[in-house]
Amino acid sequence: MACVSEDEDCGAHPTAEGVRFKVWSTAARSMEVEVDGVRHPMRRDDDAYFSATVAGARPGSLYRYVIDGERAYPDPCSRYQPEGVHGPSMVVDPKAFQWHDADWPGASMKGQVIYELHIGSFTREGTFDAAMREFGALRELGVTMLEVMPVAEFPGRFNWGYDGVGLYAPYHGYGDAEAFKRFVDAAHRAGLAVILDVVYNHVGPDGNYLVCYSKEYFSDRYANEWGEPLNFDGPDARPVREFFIRNACYWVREFHLDGLRLDATQSMHDASATHVLAELSRRAREAARPREIVLVAENEPQCAWQLKPVEDGGYGLDAMWNDDFHHSARVAVTGRREGYFHDHRGRPQEFVSAAKYGFLFQGQYYHWQKQPRGTPTTGLPAWCFVHFTQNHDQIANTLYGERLNALTSPGRYRAVTALLLLGPQTPLLFMGQEYGASQPFTFFADHKPELARQVHSGRREFVAQFKPYATGPAQARVPDPANVDTFTRCKLDFAEREEHPPLYELHKDLLRIRRQDPVISRQDRYALDGAVLGADAFLLRWFDPEAGDRLLVVNFGDEAELRPAPEPLLAPPEGRRWKLLWSSEDPRYGGFGIVDPHTDTGWIVPGESAVLLQSVSAH
Repeated sequence: MACVSEDEDCGAHPTAEGVRFKVWSTAARSMEVEVDGVRHPMRRDDDAYFSATVAGARPGSLYRYVIDGERAYPDPCSRYQPEGVHGPSMVVDPKAFQWHDADWPGASMKGQVIYELHIGSFTREGTFDAAMREFGALRELGVTMLEVMPVAEFPGRFNWGYDGVGLYAPYHGYGDAEAFKRFVDAAHRAGLAVILDVVYNHVGPDGNYLVCYSKEYFSDRYANEWGEPLNFDGPDARPVREFFIRNACYWVREFHLDGLRLDATQSMHDASATHVLAELSRRAREAARPREIVLVAENEPQCAWQLKPVEDGGYGLDAMWNDDFHHSARVAVTGRREGYFHDHRGRPQEFVSAAKYGFLFQGQYYHWQKQPRGTPTTGLPAWCFVHFTQNHDQIANTLYGERLNALTSPGRYRAVTALLLLGPQTPLLFMGQEYGASQPFTFFADHKPELARQVHSGRREFVAQFKPYATGPAQARVPDPANVDTFTRCKLDFAEREEHPPLYELHKDLLRIRRQDPVISRQDRYALDGAVLGADAFLLRWFDPEAGDRLLVVNFGDEAELRPAPEPLLAPPEGRRWKLLWSSEDPRYGGFGIVDPHTDTGWIVPGESAVLLQSVSAH
C-alpha cells in the first residue's frame, strides 16, 4: 500500500516561499495547479502524490487542479469553496485566526448536556456568526456541549449536510473557515464545548470529484444505502484512510473542536487488522493534545464493544447514540409502533432497563431486522450512552416533521422530559426542544431537478414503512426536500422562547437539578435500581447513604393508586422519610398542581406525571 508522511497533508499550505500544493491522484498522468488563471506543473512521486510550490500564490488565491491538461477540478482538501462545490478552491492561511481559548481544557463525556443544531435553520440568517447570538441563552439553560450537524461543503442552497463533498471546507453559505473558528472560539468563551457531525461512510452524489482523481477512493466490496462505499481496506486504501483520518485530525486541530459525532459507523466497512475507526480515534486524540476530545458514534446495530479501548478489542470511542431509549419513549407517549418501532412496546420495564443497562437489545433477536441486535454493555459507564427523545432523524421521520410535543399530551411530554434529563445517561436535546418550538424539522436538500425527484421519491418510500404514511393521501403530502419552503419552514423563531415559558422553565429547572443535585449528577447507573409499578408507571431509585436516596416516579398513564404498595423500592431507608423535591405538575410548567404522591396509607401517582423525591431524616 502507498504511504504518506505524517508531516505533509494534502491541500494548499502557505509557506515562506509561497503556497505548497499537494494532491493524490492515481488517475492522472500529469497534474497542474491553476492559480489565479495561471497553470503550474506539479511533480509526481512514487505513491501518486503530486506537489508544487507556487511563489506567486497567497491566501485568497483561487486555484484548481488540472488533470492531464484537460479538465480542472476543485481541491479534495480545499479549506474553502467560495463559489460552491463546482467552483475553484481558495487558499486559506490556517494560522491567521487569533484564538482566545488557550485555557480551554477540551471535553469528556461525564456531565455533558448535548444540544444538536443545524446551522442553516438554527437562525433566520443561517450562519455561524448568527448562531453565536444564542450561546448565552444555551449556557443559561444548562447546555454544556453543542453538536453541530455536518458543515462540509455541499451542493445547492440548503442541505442537512450528509451530502457533503468538500469535506475540508465549511459550507460557504454558513461562512468561511474563519467564521467557523469564531463560532468555536465564542462557544468556548461561553463555556460550551463543540463537536462536529462528520460523515465518513459515503460522499454526496453532486460535486463528488474524488473519483476523477482516484477511483480507489471507493469500493465495490460492500453495500451502502447512501452511495458508493469507501475503500478502507482494498488496493491503495492507505491514502484513502489518510484522507479521512486526517480530516478528523484537521477539524480537531485547526478548529479547536472538542470532538466528533461519527455518522452511521456501521457503514464504515473495513476488514483491516486495525479498523479505520480505531486508527482515527488514536490519531485524532494525538492531534488534539493537550486538550481532551470525545468521539461519539451513531451505530444502528448498537455494537457497544466499539466503546472499549483499542487494546481491549474496541475502537476507543467515548459514547454512542441509544436508539432503544428513543424508540421506547416514542411508543410510550404516542401509542404508535409502526415501522422500525415494531420491537418496542414503551412499557415501564424498558425504561428501568435503559437506565440500568443502556441498550435494551444486547444480542436478542430483533424482529424488524430479522436478526440479533446489539452487544453487551457490561462495564460501560452511563455517560457512554446518549439518550434523546428527539433528534434530526426522528423528527423528520414523521410525515410533516412534527416534534414530539405535537404528537403527545402535555403531561406525558413533561414526564418523558423529566426521565430524559434526570436519568444517568448523557441527554441530548434537539434545537428548539427546550421551549417546544412550533417549527417542524423535515428532510431538505437542494439538488438538481432529476436528482431532486429521486430524493423525493426516496423519502416517500422510506416513510411508507409507517403504515399510515403509506396511504395515497399521505404519500402525496410528503414534503418535497428540494422546495425552499420545506427548508425555510424549519428555521427557528427564538421569540417562542418567551412565548412558551412553561416548557422552557421545565427544561431549565430539570437541568439545574441534574447539574447541582449531588446524587443525580454522579451519573452512576450502578447505584441505581428500578421497579415497575403498573401498566404505565415505574420508578428509578438512586442509593446514597450520605446525600440521601433519590426516587423518580414516572407515570405515562392514568392515575395510579398503590394502596397497598408491595414494592420495597418505594420504602425510604430506615429512620428516613420521602420529601418531594420536584413535580412535573407544577403550574409553572402548565401542570394541574403539585401533589405529593406519598400518603400515610400508600401512594397515589397522578396521571401523566413525574415526581422526584429525596430521603431525609424522619425527625
